[in-house]
Amino acid sequence: MATTMSKRDAHDLVNKMPENATWDDLIREIYVRQVIEKGLADSRAGRTADVRDVRAHYGLPK
Repeated sequence: MATTMSKRDAHDLVNKMPENATWDDLIREIYVRQVIEKGLADSRAGRTADVRDVRAHYGLPK
């Protein structure tokens, strides 16, 4: 489910970027924010896995 972004949020994001930022920089910032928001929503909804279970699943050390 996509999260919404207000115009104010978009303006704030752009205004915090350096003057020499590129379109790629902006796209990266939007993507990072989107991923963080999705992760927070998953966490609030209980859609997370314990790190020990993930490590065991992939055979990683504890």
